[in-house]
Amino acid sequence: MSDRFRLDGKVALVTGASQGIGEGIALGLAEAGADVALAARKADDLERVADRIRSLGRRAITIPTDVSQLDQVAAMVPAALKGLGRLDAFVNVAGNQRRKPILDVQLEDWNFVMDVQLRAAFFGAQSAGRHFCAQGHGKVIHIASMTSYRGFLDIALYGIAKTGVVGMTRYMAVEWAQHNVQVNGIAPGWIETPMTATMNPGRRQWVEEHVPQHRYGVPRDIADLAVYLASPASDYVTGQTFPVDGGFLAGNPWPALGVS
Repeated sequence: MSDRFRLDGKVALVTGASQGIGEGIALGLAEAGADVALAARKADDLERVADRIRSLGRRAITIPTDVSQLDQVAAMVPAALKGLGRLDAFVNVAGNQRRKPILDVQLEDWNFVMDVQLRAAFFGAQSAGRHFCAQGHGKVIHIASMTSYRGFLDIALYGIAKTGVVGMTRYMAVEWAQHNVQVNGIAPGWIETPMTATMNPGRRQWVEEHVPQHRYGVPRDIADLAVYLASPASDYVTGQTFPVDGGFLAGNPWPALGVS
């Protein structure tokens, strides 16, 4: 049974792989046996992650990429195929953020977020999907968010984009099912990353009070699910987005009013 979760002989392409959740997923896939193509803007950080993967006995290549540029998005899959000889999984992690109230959002803000969070995700997955449909198998994994399901102040652009990622996951899953391609998503809650490390202490306390498990997750929590979704164990799972949030979307851990 455990062999169904192994990725030996497989190759994955991970965007946003230079830090945080992307780095954690890339390492998790490598630990499960996959060779990994790493895409992100920061070449030095990519090489650091690649060295960690190679220390596990797996192959790794780096593909410096700014996913806001569609020509660079289009080059990722060919580069992975050239460098590692095949491609079995595409993991879309690259993201950005811009905090603004909706009434203050300008077109430049909209484009800044949507070009990375939604446009790059769509066309990157489309490129991988063409290859997967032609070869008759493949796995696409999108990173959505708890903001796909709940509204929060001042991050509407991010939440709107991540809501689109959930819908995109369903549509790609339906269209590509006939080609034995599975498309799924992961919706992280608050995860320990360089981005969340900058949160002020009051905000962090609020998170820890309102998450039923009373803690942040770690990239490994996301990576373990990504390994499953990239493996043969998930061959009959498609079109789904799975929250990994310590129970936040399930409800508030505080007692109901008037109940001791």
